Amino acid sequence: MKINQKGLINYLTFSSFDKEERIVHGLFLRHGGCSPEPWRSLNLSTTVGDTKENVVENRSRILTSLNLPKDSFFDVWQIHSTNVIVTDQPRSRDQNYIQADAIITNKQGVALLMLFADCVPILLYDPVNSVIGLVHAGWMGSINRIVNKTVEKMKRDFDSDPEKIIAGVGPSVGVEQYPVGNDVIKQTKRSFPENWDMLLLEINNQIHLDLWKTNELVLQESGVKKIEQSRVCTASNINDWYSHRSEKGKTGRFGVLICIK
Repeated sequence: MKINQKGLINYLTFSSFDKEERIVHGLFLRHGGCSPEPWRSLNLSTTVGDTKENVVENRSRILTSLNLPKDSFFDVWQIHSTNVIVTDQPRSRDQNYIQADAIITNKQGVALLMLFADCVPILLYDPVNSVIGLVHAGWMGSINRIVNKTVEKMKRDFDSDPEKIIAGVGPSVGVEQYPVGNDVIKQTKRSFPENWDMLLLEINNQIHLDLWKTNELVLQESGVKKIEQSRVCTASNINDWYSHRSEKGKTGRFGVLICIK
């Protein structure tokens, strides 16, 4: 990955995606916005206590940084589900949010946007059929294989070949910062009966879940071979990223965006 700067806005891009001229994408650090503490500063969510005016301004700034037009976003109401939807146009401001945790489009100028503060962002791109996807995977979405469901829908709806899809796994809570309880342990073992020992690791006498490895494994099961991992832990880097866990819920949400030019 590499870091890019446009004015005060900083964002990461995947090296494998940067080679593709037909798409633009960014994983935005928390700098360069107008939100005060505790949302400092590029908060993109209206559900965490920040004002709508601040969020609208911050969203405008990330569009400007990528040279995208106003009102090109399509975003959803993220609910830790395995719901995958397809869109062919941006969401108008008076349009209700759809409940989902993965979005797909093959339309130019539709900027898919999702928000994060420890969950895993996963970007997908089929360069053959010019299809993009964006996935929000917390522990529930990860072990319930939401990224597999997204790849399968790309296959069904757009004839995507998983072996041609490029995947990027963005910043999220790392395994060393993610101890889990018995319920998560049981569900992980049930979902991955042959591989759970790769995903659940004992660290300092506690069991931790490796979300990066979980989603990488699911992508591989889905037939995706080109996978780039950021391996950036949000919970260990709260100066640059929002972390619900490390900041005890009093924080904002960073944005991840992908768009076909």
